[in-house]
Amino acid sequence: MKFEKLRIVGFKTFVDPTEFMIEPGLTGVVGPNGCGKSNLVEALRWVMGETSFKSMRASAMDDVIFNGSGGRPARNTAEVSLFLDNGSRTAPAIFNDAEKLEVSRRIEREEGSTYRINTREARARDVQLLFADAATGARSPAMVRQGQIGEIISAKPQARRRILEDAAGIAGLYSRRHEAELRLKATEENLIRVEDVLRHLDGQVESLGKQAKQAVRYREIAGHIRRAEALLLHLAVLDARTQLQAAERQFEIDTRAVAERTRLQGEAARAFAVAEHGIQPLREEEARRAAALQRLQIAREQIDAEERRAKTRFQELSERLKELDRDRERGQQTMEDANRSLSALSEEDARLTDLAATDAGGRPAAAQHLAHVEADLTKAEQALADSQGALADLTARRGASERAVREAAERLARAESQLAQADREIVAIGEAAGGVDLVALRKRFAEAAEALGSAESTTVSAETRLTAAREAEGKARPRLSEAERDSQRLETEIRTLKKLLEGAGGDLWPPVLDEITVGKGYEIALGAAMGDDLDASSNATAPTHWAVLGGPVGEPALPPQAEPLSSHVNAPPALALRLAQIGVVHRSEGAALRRLLKPGQRLVSREGDIWRWDGFTSAAEAPSPAARRLAEKNRLGELETSAAAARGIMTTLRTETEQLNQNVRLATTAEQ
Repeated sequence: MKFEKLRIVGFKTFVDPTEFMIEPGLTGVVGPNGCGKSNLVEALRWVMGETSFKSMRASAMDDVIFNGSGGRPARNTAEVSLFLDNGSRTAPAIFNDAEKLEVSRRIEREEGSTYRINTREARARDVQLLFADAATGARSPAMVRQGQIGEIISAKPQARRRILEDAAGIAGLYSRRHEAELRLKATEENLIRVEDVLRHLDGQVESLGKQAKQAVRYREIAGHIRRAEALLLHLAVLDARTQLQAAERQFEIDTRAVAERTRLQGEAARAFAVAEHGIQPLREEEARRAAALQRLQIAREQIDAEERRAKTRFQELSERLKELDRDRERGQQTMEDANRSLSALSEEDARLTDLAATDAGGRPAAAQHLAHVEADLTKAEQALADSQGALADLTARRGASERAVREAAERLARAESQLAQADREIVAIGEAAGGVDLVALRKRFAEAAEALGSAESTTVSAETRLTAAREAEGKARPRLSEAERDSQRLETEIRTLKKLLEGAGGDLWPPVLDEITVGKGYEIALGAAMGDDLDASSNATAPTHWAVLGGPVGEPALPPQAEPLSSHVNAPPALALRLAQIGVVHRSEGAALRRLLKPGQRLVSREGDIWRWDGFTSAAEAPSPAARRLAEKNRLGELETSAAAARGIMTTLRTETEQLNQNVRLATTAEQ
């Protein structure tokens, strides 16, 4: 870009429109002190974006407007325009559509200043970047003022570096970098605030979800209650109407019945007066029979008690008799054992006697053996005597038990005979009392008592089942609530990740990153190795895209210790060649293996370190946006799997809880 002309209106001493032509070559301004030479330089700096009024030799920025003189009134506006030749198209892309650029700055008193580029309003930042890219600007060393040469000579290294950056034409890049860093920092702060807001919203969503469920439940229950109350009131009205009609009919019937009963009462009174004379003998007969029935009932109760005692005694004696039989059998067995022992000892004694006669030399040993045998014989005889005494005792006890059994059987027979006689007398009394079957009443009473016992057992069982069902339902409900919370948390995280992933993708030409699936743990490696290339599309119609070139011919092999990144990445065919030339190594081996790389190859560690074939090396830094997006996709897959499992568990627990609720309802109905 080249400066062509400077136009000034109302700026400091230039009250009238003035144009200053800047011709090719060296253009100079010569004049005495105070003629406005410095104002020209200040006008250039002002239109280039100077923001300090001190640099304009003013106490405020409004002082650059012409303040008037003895013969000219003050002005309210000032404007400076700078005309540029952009034939080389070196301006920023936004302004590169025109060969001529007109940069103007206009200020109004107490209103501030505005910038325009080719009559379109622009920011001061845009104007500063425009001149920074052209290695000039309001504070550029290219604008030499009085005393600046000495300042440059004595400047610090930092200031000299800025001079060199301006001379190299990269001041605009540093300015843009600083602006981008500020924006990134602001974006990070915004993301932190968004995360805080999301966490807060998640808590609110969970709380609101619970409240919504409670509200829905409340509405359902309230609706059921209203319908039930309405139905109850309707039924009550119908019942009241039915009762009213029935009462009216009954009133008519009762009215007629009262008249009839009044007539009958008169007749009954006359019959009562007649029958009262014959009631006294009947009362005496009733009292006599009631006393006889009472005596028979008392006798029957005594006979029942005697029968129970006899049966109990008979049972005890039967058990005792069986025990005596067993003792007698044991005594007989003991006697048989003792007899066999005596026989064996007798045979042994005879054999020893024979041995003593035939072998005098073995007499001491035989004598010792004989002593042992005699001792055993003495013990056997003593055991035999004890067994005989026990057998005699058992025989005596058996006889006493048999007599007791016979006596108990006789008493039982007498009790049964008395019971039968009492039953006959009761039947006779019942027939005499009006044909009442007392035996049937007793049977019905016994059946009712048995049914009552069965009902009580059933009630206790139902209460036990109800308690167990409620305990099981109480234990299942917290597990179901926990499963529902886990499922809701996973679903919320899945929806959040999906929104983030959908918002990061393009609409017209989605990046190839959306079509890539990478193994867990290799996201950072892929993001570092591919970088911004993952933002290109796989669509051939996109301006920046990956094209399918067919199978590679003579593809160089990676170092033996390197593992191809393509074995951990599922990507479109267009990326096959690129991924095949990227090797994954341990970060401690990358520097040594770099010498074995062929042109086009590179190594990467799982932490994000890069070693390229041409010597370029990059240490691992923070994960790139692509790596974070890939990690989010993998996290999304894991969350979907976990959510499916959580939904299965929640469905199972919900089914179990519903079954337990059904069991509670059934147990409640059974208990009622």
